[in-house]
Amino acid sequence: PRQPAKTLWYDRPRYVYLEFCVEDSTDVNVVIEDQRLVFSCKNAEGVEFYNEINLYARVNSKDSREKRSDRSITCFMRKWKEKVAWPRITKENIKPAWLSVDFDNWRDWEGDEEVERAMVEQYAEV
Repeated sequence: PRQPAKTLWYDRPRYVYLEFCVEDSTDVNVVIEDQRLVFSCKNAEGVEFYNEINLYARVNSKDSREKRSDRSITCFMRKWKEKVAWPRITKENIKPAWLSVDFDNWRDWEGDEEVERAMVEQYAEV
């Protein structure tokens, strides 16, 4: 039986970030479309995770990527309309139980573009 992975998200001027919290993931598959993201993987115990998110707004799927670590898989998606805040990540105005805001990374946008650029460059190097 598949189950959704616990997911954190946060918003930045240029990108939207999603973190799927699965430790020691294998068979990671992320499909980013213009208005949808589909994520699947297994954990060390062989449990299958699957999340499908209809996105609040359009993203540039070509300028979006993911990065896997031992603790989670982080996806960042380039917004089609930059500097427009997303009040939520889902198209539907309902909050799934597995989804929450990543308050540790949720910041005021002012002066944040340099920080964001550095983060994206750091991901790109991996």
